Amino acid sequence: MTQTASSTDKLPPQIKYIIGNEGCERFSFYGMKNILTFFMINYMLIHEHVAKANYHLFVSACYFFPLLGGFLSDRFLGKYRTILWLSLVYCAGHACLAIFEQSPTGFYAGLALIALGSGGIKPCVSAHVGDQFSEENKHLVKHVFALFYWIINFGSFFASALIPKTLEWFGPRVAFGIPGVLMLIATLVFWMGRDRYVHVPPTGENPHSFLRVLWDAARGGRDGAARGHFLDAARGRHPEGAIDGAKAVLRVMTIFAPIPVFWALFDQKGSTWVVQATRMDLEVLGHRLAPAQLMALNPLLVMLIIPFNTMILYPALERRGHRLSALGRMTAGMAVAGLAFVAVAAIELAMTGGGRPSVLWQAGPYVLITFAEVLVSTTGLEFAYSQAPREMKSTIMSFWNLTVTAGNLITAGVAALNVFTGAMQYLFFAALIFIAAAVFGLLARRYVVVDYFQRRPAAAAP
Repeated sequence: MTQTASSTDKLPPQIKYIIGNEGCERFSFYGMKNILTFFMINYMLIHEHVAKANYHLFVSACYFFPLLGGFLSDRFLGKYRTILWLSLVYCAGHACLAIFEQSPTGFYAGLALIALGSGGIKPCVSAHVGDQFSEENKHLVKHVFALFYWIINFGSFFASALIPKTLEWFGPRVAFGIPGVLMLIATLVFWMGRDRYVHVPPTGENPHSFLRVLWDAARGGRDGAARGHFLDAARGRHPEGAIDGAKAVLRVMTIFAPIPVFWALFDQKGSTWVVQATRMDLEVLGHRLAPAQLMALNPLLVMLIIPFNTMILYPALERRGHRLSALGRMTAGMAVAGLAFVAVAAIELAMTGGGRPSVLWQAGPYVLITFAEVLVSTTGLEFAYSQAPREMKSTIMSFWNLTVTAGNLITAGVAALNVFTGAMQYLFFAALIFIAAAVFGLLARRYVVVDYFQRRPAAAAP
């Protein structure tokens, strides 16, 4: 009895391999990603607007390839083999960046391989964590995911703090090589746990997936219109739960339609904000910072703001009778992101007038954009997950990743057109996010929240 209780209160021994893998992988990803814009402009001599567009196209690809990774995992390889093989692709991409730093072809090939590898493993890693738990110890899952989130920000912080300066001191071969070595270590650590993992085999094709329901409904559109909802045309080919789940996905997709605009702003901390920092005074307390080093503030602030919001801000608001719903927090977060870009525009205007302010002035916008990230991203993930039945949760997560892809495509397009320069580029995006926040707020007022966590037991009743 005592042994059973003890065993269910301990994390499965294989978890340490997954956590170690994640920490090293995140260091490798952010270490490489955070120096891309600076490298393209100053080493490859690419024009600023082209470098920005390339950066955002890369980020958009990283969030598109989870669709491929999930497909390979579910249909053919399973999670373990998908993670292992795509991690090797990931390592090959890092090697290309380090070895062919003077070759545009080698550089872009490396980015493509990293996008495929990092994006492909993204949906598999967290699901693989969940597979390691059974009914007896499932209460520990939330602790593991809290540790998971912490190690992601831990790796991101040190990568952001160290690699930009490494680029200045030792050049691109070492600066790209170190993240590559960390990714190789991540792969080896993951492989070391191979005999301890719980391996869930591929599930095969789902005959009642969201896309199949959507396709069958489209083929019988008139019947659906007659029944009140076009997805009802798929009844008879799919069970009731699949139809209702598909409706839930469409509802979430509708409410999240403005979210790509948030990502269009958020990911500019790795492009336009870095470019702005290159024209600022980088001397801080007698030390010269690298332009991209201030990005280390983001993961550090995330680790501080989440507990601050949970333990102080939200309870204080509730005591005063202001209970923010999940959608309300997301609306506020989008508006805060707009304020961050107004602040960055003010810095740009000061430089246009001949000033050279300290790079520490960017700390204010970083606080605002990180606060916005916590309100939008962490809240949005939790909300989306609660708004669809279990069978459609992976579909919801896929569409969430696609909002990041769409947002970065918006920024890449604006950068490629090169219509806005100086403070105007920041004010344009600020205006865009304020409009998006207003639209999101209006959609949120009409949205009827459905708690599938509470409905699941009832659905199992005869």
